Amino acid sequence: MRGGRLSPRIVVAGLAVTISVQAFPAFSQTLGQPPDTMAARVEACTPCHGNQGEGTSDVYFPRLAGKPAGYLYNQLLAFKNGRRRYPPMNYLLEFLPDRYLQDMADYFAEQRPALPATAQSDVSNQVLQHGQTLVARGDPQRQIPACGSCHGPGLTGMEPGIPGLLGLRPNYISAQLGAWRYGTRTAKAPDCMQQVAARLTEADVTAVAAWLASRPAAINAAPAPKGAYVLPFACGSESD
Repeated sequence: MRGGRLSPRIVVAGLAVTISVQAFPAFSQTLGQPPDTMAARVEACTPCHGNQGEGTSDVYFPRLAGKPAGYLYNQLLAFKNGRRRYPPMNYLLEFLPDRYLQDMADYFAEQRPALPATAQSDVSNQVLQHGQTLVARGDPQRQIPACGSCHGPGLTGMEPGIPGLLGLRPNYISAQLGAWRYGTRTAKAPDCMQQVAARLTEADVTAVAAWLASRPAAINAAPAPKGAYVLPFACGSESD
């Protein structure tokens, strides 16, 4: 410093430090950064699907936790590719690589939060009985297989691609069965869910949705291992 004036070298060095801090704030904010974990990365999913994928109070957003990773991956791909249409999901997934979608699916498949308490049904006992019959025995005369023949005796699904049906709200179940019936939701061929749902009436859908939503949590809610039981017909989900 000469005569109260800073050396040009000091001025330049000071400017360089200021610019580097402004241009690269990460260097000045090393503390308090979120952890680089999948739990942190899927925070965008939690407002709709819960912190661990357990679901929320919104009846149209499903539980993700504990479903087979193959099933979850297929659904993420379907939203990314537009086979399933829901703008917020389509937008969130449009530019994510498939490998990352698999990592997301693996994360939610490993979560095991408790199933929500079942709500009191507002349908009649007769409707619930009809739903129980379709879930447990189907309707052979109309070529409708029992839900349990594909989704398992305990309705917990089977690896790698058949989801469990417990912990879902009746409105969500009804909406998805309607989507299968009208072709707005599709799956890998042979699309067995579309074939089954097309044979259901509105009354069938209401009954099945109400009875499934009334089921208590299973002692072991994990999906059955691949090949644990034989499906009644060929289904693309079985081989995913």
